[in-house]
Amino acid sequence: MWYQIRNNEAFLTLHISPNASKTQVAGMHGDALKITLKALPQDGAANAELIRFIAEQCDLRKQQVEIIQGLTSRRKKIKLPLTNSVEMFIKNV
Repeated sequence: MWYQIRNNEAFLTLHISPNASKTQVAGMHGDALKITLKALPQDGAANAELIRFIAEQCDLRKQQVEIIQGLTSRRKKIKLPLTNSVEMFIKNV
């Protein structure tokens, strides 16, 4: 499963594909949600784009999106507060 819910927080496992033509959810990649990012994977640009995109999709502030694993890899785990918007994002993927 690509997400876990614990203690009013959501943990999402993501597979990131940087340098794409568009930032979007692109389906599943094994046990992770695949997200393509328009940003290049250098100088933190791809991580910043990921945080911006997830915050926008889940109606959160960027400061509420935390990469807790995989800062320099394609496989990442992020932590979000469990809100109605986050629950809707998870259900609609």
